[in-house]
Amino acid sequence: MNILVIEDDRRLADLIARRLRIAGHVAETCDDGSAGLERASAGDLDLAIVDVMLPEMDGVSLTRMLRTRGVAMPILMLTARDGVDDRVDGLRSGADDYLIKPFAFDELLARVDALARRSRGAPAEAVLRHDGVSLDRRARRVHVRGDEVELTSKEFDLLTCLLEHQGRVLTRAELKELVWDFPFDAQT
Repeated sequence: MNILVIEDDRRLADLIARRLRIAGHVAETCDDGSAGLERASAGDLDLAIVDVMLPEMDGVSLTRMLRTRGVAMPILMLTARDGVDDRVDGLRSGADDYLIKPFAFDELLARVDALARRSRGAPAEAVLRHDGVSLDRRARRVHVRGDEVELTSKEFDLLTCLLEHQGRVLTRAELKELVWDFPFDAQT
């Protein structure tokens, strides 16, 4: 899926985008509501993750404008605003789901998958395979030649990253950034 993350906290936006990429999605970011509105209106995206408290234009107004323009892609609001009125406002503005910060990445990914299934009407392919290894991203299970192998969360993320980039050598810097969610420092 091609996903746009509209979030003014640059570090969080980059972290979300990296985790989405590890899960097999294409992800890009915008850090203000106006830029997000223009990018999301282009018509080549599958889903948007939108913060409510954005500079230039808040996420609720942005969502309303997208729906007014006829943009039908699923929208997931991701925000610290946790009141019932806030959630109702967000959903009534046209958002398809609402997730409150702080959040677990596994829950965010599960909600993205659910929105993808609803928008397509069919389950998204979530199993990666290579040379007897089968990795189910949604169930977070790995099988080698039919036998289940237990992995830590980081081992699972690393294997996912390697399977996603089959046939390509990844540098230490790329692995550190993609799997460990922070920029590479050559001194470490």
